[in-house]
Amino acid sequence: MHETPAAPSRQADARAVPVSACIIAFNEADRIGDCIASLAFCDEVVVVDSHSTDATADIAAGLGARVIQRPFDGFRSQKQFAVEQAAHDWVLCLDADERVGDALRTSIEAARAGGFADAAGYRFARLSEYFGRFLRHGNAYPDRVLRLFDRRRGGWRGKREVHEAASVDGPVRTLAGDLIHYPYRSLEQQLVKTQRYARMMAEHDYARGKRATPGKLVLSPAWRFWRGYVLRGGFLDGWHGLVYAYVRANYVRQKTIMLWMLQNGQPVTTPEPGAER
Repeated sequence: MHETPAAPSRQADARAVPVSACIIAFNEADRIGDCIASLAFCDEVVVVDSHSTDATADIAAGLGARVIQRPFDGFRSQKQFAVEQAAHDWVLCLDADERVGDALRTSIEAARAGGFADAAGYRFARLSEYFGRFLRHGNAYPDRVLRLFDRRRGGWRGKREVHEAASVDGPVRTLAGDLIHYPYRSLEQQLVKTQRYARMMAEHDYARGKRATPGKLVLSPAWRFWRGYVLRGGFLDGWHGLVYAYVRANYVRQKTIMLWMLQNGQPVTTPEPGAER
């Protein structure tokens, strides 16, 4: 009498297609551990560290990640470098302040069990924590991002080094579940980060020939606030939603002012000592 072979387990099916998790990090000792822990279902974790001065690299290595040191030369470039170092073609890209939620993990494992046969890449919502509350409305959510993809058909392409986005050649599907995001440790950090991003975007837009106008200086920040806080329901997130919408509108204001200054031959950063003659 012959026994019928047992059906392969869900876990075995889920690992049929190996997945590399790719993280970029700099001075993330307080957050890198939770990020890596959420990636336990992946076959390897690659951390590209920008020569952190804290224990980021040691913590990551201690958790089994393969740590590679590389000087930072832009968010897009750093993420594409990490993808290229992966051992497997299917990659899941995270920042150190992100982690895969339980529902999203279930969705990813289900797609992997099917061999990722229906897409070249997958997007999913990103849920951001903002000073004690997760923002579920306005411009903050669902904030869908393409982070799981076949690197043979795409990657972190283009020339923009800030607000970078991955793209693929082929169909993109949306998975259920959230990528949990802890973007700011303090308001001061958010304001500093926002100003840096505004400068980088202004410089990028200026190099591409984009120009600001007096109308944009006045109307663009107001429209960003109105769209996020009113039209998209940011007010439903209470005072957190109000502060978030206001700071994001201020980002647009800073970016537009910096673009205006650049096109009028004015500096937007303080020259290095000795640079002025």
